[in-house]
Amino acid sequence: MLKTKKKRRNVIFILTDDHRYDYMGFTGKVPWLETPNMDKLASEGAYFSNAFVTTSLCSPSRASILTGQFSHNHTIVDNQAPDPGNLTYFPQYLQKAGYQTGFFGKWHMGDHGDEPQPGFSHWESFPGQGVYYNPTLNINGERVAYKDSTYITDLLTDHALEWLDNRDKKKPFFLYLSHKAVHAAFKPARRHKGRYKGKQIALPSTYDQTKTGKYRDLKWPQWVADQRVSWHGVDYMYHENRDIHEMVVDYCETLLGVDESIGSVMEWLKQEGLDESTLVIYMGDNGFSWGEHGLIDKRHFYEESVKVPLLVRCPDIFEGGVKPKAMVQNIDIGPTVLAEAGVQKPEHMPGVSFIPILSGEKESSRKEVFYEYFWEYDFPMTPTVFGMRTDKYKYMKFQGIWDRNELYDLENDPDEMYNLIADPDKQEIVKEMSTAIYDWLEATDGMQIPLKRTIKYRYGDYKHPNEY
Repeated sequence: MLKTKKKRRNVIFILTDDHRYDYMGFTGKVPWLETPNMDKLASEGAYFSNAFVTTSLCSPSRASILTGQFSHNHTIVDNQAPDPGNLTYFPQYLQKAGYQTGFFGKWHMGDHGDEPQPGFSHWESFPGQGVYYNPTLNINGERVAYKDSTYITDLLTDHALEWLDNRDKKKPFFLYLSHKAVHAAFKPARRHKGRYKGKQIALPSTYDQTKTGKYRDLKWPQWVADQRVSWHGVDYMYHENRDIHEMVVDYCETLLGVDESIGSVMEWLKQEGLDESTLVIYMGDNGFSWGEHGLIDKRHFYEESVKVPLLVRCPDIFEGGVKPKAMVQNIDIGPTVLAEAGVQKPEHMPGVSFIPILSGEKESSRKEVFYEYFWEYDFPMTPTVFGMRTDKYKYMKFQGIWDRNELYDLENDPDEMYNLIADPDKQEIVKEMSTAIYDWLEATDGMQIPLKRTIKYRYGDYKHPNEY
């Protein structure tokens, strides 16, 4: 039975798509990228530099956010897997506690529908990935088409703020603003198109090794080298003949619309006098590779794929400008929001609130994060992987493929260049981490791979076109 306390804080959760953890102006990763509103959110709040997802893929990550569970528990293991019908989303608990709840944007969790989902008193969404321009929104069951170059990021933001304007001011609110941006194919708002034309990024240190053959000496798995010329490799990005720098520019220009959305939300809070008391959380659903290990996109357990931006602001709770090093995960979002609503966390949620870390009440008790990704029919290039990461080491254990596993010393090798899996003095570490992964899976009922029906052409498999 859920217990409700007196405290019921307003919460705004902004989720973006494929935004990697360090592509924000204040991190300095991309010197020419400007994100003033994200920078301000970080300086007035907190930036978790060690925020991770449990599965680096849209639907599984979104399901983990909403259910507070691992992929092997909610079983939405890929972008096609259906909702099993037995899931409870944390906004449902908020509704029971008297909250007004609004969802705006990309759902894409378990199916491609746009129908209203449990937990939200107001609903606006679209099927699947949606489109950047001239979208059709399902607004509480009625579909409305928008034209005249309507841009999705702006539309969702405007509608979210309109809903807040018309809310019942006697009740607390939870706003879930779920942007399509910055998912491929990247399309910036017209006002931002060309802002960074001709700009380039510094290619990562692990960009060329699968081209030169050096990856063999570094003991990288063969599947990583093979993927270089796949849908998710730098030499065949999304099967397009494009320059990586041009694609990064499109990505960064598309991100500018999200940054302005944050600014609009924060300005609204200030005008309403709610900017001190409202908990604002900004997060990405998964990271994104831009050339690391010769890869683009996500799914794998390398840092840039599994790490996400996590910005948190609430002056009532903590002073701004903090940068906790604690490891947090997407399964912590639900417990965090519920705690601030005065609602007891359900027992089936393994995550914890990260607010005590920010308020200084206690340090994080999490010493490691676990990861899982299940092989997808559409993208057979990336194998199933189970992983574990501590502050010191990262271990990746692959399933169903004849290849080597990976172990990296993150303190001395943050770029994950040197695979230590075969080093004699690291064998006990490998055994301990492998044992810990199995212990985690057994303790969370994860010793099976959920299998889903998939009967269609594999559109990401360029080696076998038009084959089932």
